[in-house]
Amino acid sequence: MSDEIRTTEEMNSEELNANFNAEGEYGEEQIQVLEGLEPVRKRPGMYIGSTGPRGLHHLVYEIVDNAIDEALAGYCTEIKVNILPGDVIEVDDNGRGIPTQIHHKEGISAATVVYTILHAGGKFGGGGYKVAGGLHGVGASVVNALSQWLELTVCDGREIHFQRFENGGHYDEEMKVIGTTDRTGTNVKFKADPTIFTETTVYDYDILLTRLREQAFLNAGVRIVFSDLRDPENTRTEILHYKGGIREFVEHIHKVKGYEPLSDKVIYLSGVKDDMTAEVALMWNDSYNEDVRSFANNIHTTDGGSHETGFKNALTKVINEYGKKFGYIKENQDKLIGDDVREGITAIISVKLTNCEFEGQTKGRLGNPEARPLVEDMVYQKLMYALEEDPTTAQLVMEKVNNAQKAREAAKKARETARRKSAMDSASLPGKLHDCYDKDTALTELYIVEGDSAGGTAKLGRNARYQAILPLWGKMLNVEKARIDKVYSNEKLMPVVAALGTSIGEDFDISKLRYGKVVIMSDADVDGYHIRTLMLTFFFRYMRELITNGNIYIAQPPLFKVAKRKGKKEKAKYAFSEEERDMYIQELSAEGDGTINVQRYKGLGEMDPEQLWETTMNPETRIMLRVNIEDAERADEAFTILMGDKVEPRKEFIEKNAVFVKDLDI
Repeated sequence: MSDEIRTTEEMNSEELNANFNAEGEYGEEQIQVLEGLEPVRKRPGMYIGSTGPRGLHHLVYEIVDNAIDEALAGYCTEIKVNILPGDVIEVDDNGRGIPTQIHHKEGISAATVVYTILHAGGKFGGGGYKVAGGLHGVGASVVNALSQWLELTVCDGREIHFQRFENGGHYDEEMKVIGTTDRTGTNVKFKADPTIFTETTVYDYDILLTRLREQAFLNAGVRIVFSDLRDPENTRTEILHYKGGIREFVEHIHKVKGYEPLSDKVIYLSGVKDDMTAEVALMWNDSYNEDVRSFANNIHTTDGGSHETGFKNALTKVINEYGKKFGYIKENQDKLIGDDVREGITAIISVKLTNCEFEGQTKGRLGNPEARPLVEDMVYQKLMYALEEDPTTAQLVMEKVNNAQKAREAAKKARETARRKSAMDSASLPGKLHDCYDKDTALTELYIVEGDSAGGTAKLGRNARYQAILPLWGKMLNVEKARIDKVYSNEKLMPVVAALGTSIGEDFDISKLRYGKVVIMSDADVDGYHIRTLMLTFFFRYMRELITNGNIYIAQPPLFKVAKRKGKKEKAKYAFSEEERDMYIQELSAEGDGTINVQRYKGLGEMDPEQLWETTMNPETRIMLRVNIEDAERADEAFTILMGDKVEPRKEFIEKNAVFVKDLDI
């Protein structure tokens, strides 16, 4: 029978199952049932997005959000957040304290239920919370699941209750009373599990500060005290307390980015309908950038949603109607569109809903359809009144939005001219582009280099099959200080647009991208870094999808050549840092006789084509950095500060970060 072959039709189900199991394929033994918090540890990305720095910081947000929910319910006035030595997080609030009584169904403390069972909490109804951000009921338990250990202390006004969890939520002792107290509140300490967060368990103070300040703005009057206590000799504490709420949020954004507001007063609007509330704060400034941030129950809806749509619709409608009513929009003038009226606007939209419906666990978009008419009607009615009450500000706003419309129309004409030129010119690619032969974007690379000298070296050193070279020349436009119509006439940027094939702005189409990798290859000096920053600003503002899609790279040419010459023979090593340079000097010196020379590369043109290929362009040996947007708002803020008109914010940024500069010449 061993040599006999039978078809599956001739085999019964038991034999088939036995064969599948024996071969390690798919049978009943392969069906796993994950109990308790094991699903979280098995697939942490499903619950917190990633196990990198973003997910690590998300743990803190989840615990703080629980305290904020107590504030929304009217029971919490102060929240303390500490980063303790060893990157332990402590969050302490003066709310009601998590209930500690025995849960009627589970037979253990209700607080233990909250921290060990998914989808358990007081936010699903029953009157515990009217408004809450953590509607999925997994925040506390997920943090516990992904912690090396977690300690929970609850004060109920009479007794202090304590429980410790280890190794992802396991506990040996039930919650117990360890003392008496007259205060109420919840204290949580936890240490992120390094076996889960393998990249890092070190918290970034500035990232947490940004989030906590945001929460303080959104909840006027709540006091958040944030301290970094990791280094006893260098502690930091910020008291975040804003009675003006989102009005102060708008003012803070303008101050940080160095924007000059068109008026000295933030426009504030609020409304209530049934069990929903909405508030909006907005102000126009002298920049060309739009900064609209929306929140639902204190959760930042980065992808917008119904509340943000309602705001934008009403804003466009009000500005058009006001302009026509008071003669700022002429009879033969086209209607202003959303991009026109939002140029240079900073706006905060915050809604509070009893049943908040987010799309996905990451809560990036609000789905509640009823939020749209709430915000839209409120903004339409009250913004019109606010503009009529302040005609001076209204005039400045109308002048700005009309100028934005003119610039958009000029850009449209420039685009049409560019299209006609491309259609008429069969050789529409830039004249200085040294293109590659292959057309497969999985392989092709475009190197953008400064100057003909570096371009010539790169052309000779490249693999012409899949590597294209585009030398730049002329003055680089700082797009942070220019509208899009200026971009279309810039002789340095348009060749980049033409080479990539995607167009820019509203015409951008990533499906037409001609190169899978777009590599910025600049000299390793101050001018080179400036060019790199200008190019990144351009991509960020007008071709952002190239960054989010992972197409933009930064080449890393070596800084030093360490060579040992003995007679006519030379042995060379290339160093990308001073530490690596010193290491190679020691290595070559230890090998015996010979003269050691160290060359500092100031420009790509100083390398011969073979050296440039081997060190910077050869896929097998090169180092390249992929540009990504971990936090688009922080990136937006950085570009505004570094490349904007205002000197003072840039000065503050430099003073704050000067300590991190190791070599100003690099």
